[in-house]
Amino acid sequence: MGEALARILVVDDEQDLRALLQRYLSDRGYAVRALDGGQHLERLLGRERFDVLVLDVMMPGEDGLSLCRRLRARGETIPIVMLTARGDPLDRIIGLEMGADDYLPKPFNPRELQARIEALIRRQRMLGAHTGPLPGDGRIDFGPFSLHLGERRLRRDGGDIPLTSSEFALLQALARHPRRPLGRDRLIELSRGRDHEASDRSIDVQVMRLRRAIEDDPAQPRYIQTVWGLGYVFVPDGGAERRP
Repeated sequence: MGEALARILVVDDEQDLRALLQRYLSDRGYAVRALDGGQHLERLLGRERFDVLVLDVMMPGEDGLSLCRRLRARGETIPIVMLTARGDPLDRIIGLEMGADDYLPKPFNPRELQARIEALIRRQRMLGAHTGPLPGDGRIDFGPFSLHLGERRLRRDGGDIPLTSSEFALLQALARHPRRPLGRDRLIELSRGRDHEASDRSIDVQVMRLRRAIEDDPAQPRYIQTVWGLGYVFVPDGGAERRP
């Protein structure tokens, strides 16, 4: 796995699946904890550090979507892979809108889950180990915001704006290519890697979430503008000029 033992938290009400994932991931070098529901999730996240949360959607009591939304609302940025027995693409979009980083329908091959976990961990480590010349010693300023690349933080007026790893990676990709229109495929490559399987719609959902975080009016975005028929362009000064 590399420098440190990655820590995975699995939350799923299916006992057999929990046991399978604990055994499979542990055998591959991960430190794995498992819960049968979300009742103790926030307390555990407050006490221990985890690299990835694997969260089932369909659970008795509070479901995974509600848990994900609540974690993001309180500023929790841990990467989240959501599992669901329902294959409806709308469920995937809803999960992304709630703040999930990735989504895997059941039944699945544990090896595929491992690949998605490793992709999220690589992204986290790449964001934390950025090298290369950047303005302001790894800081990109736009409007009232400061994007601190080394610290993986977005700040406004001295306060932190919590972003998930996916949101930060996408904002970094946009901010490092100011005024250059980027297609969705290119944004997937820049923020998630060449081998990551993602859809155009997932990028649109991530942009929507970023706009909610940084735009005064997400319906009339100044910083992340739409380039119709292509994708998006980052305008650091929030200029009103738009490309056709």
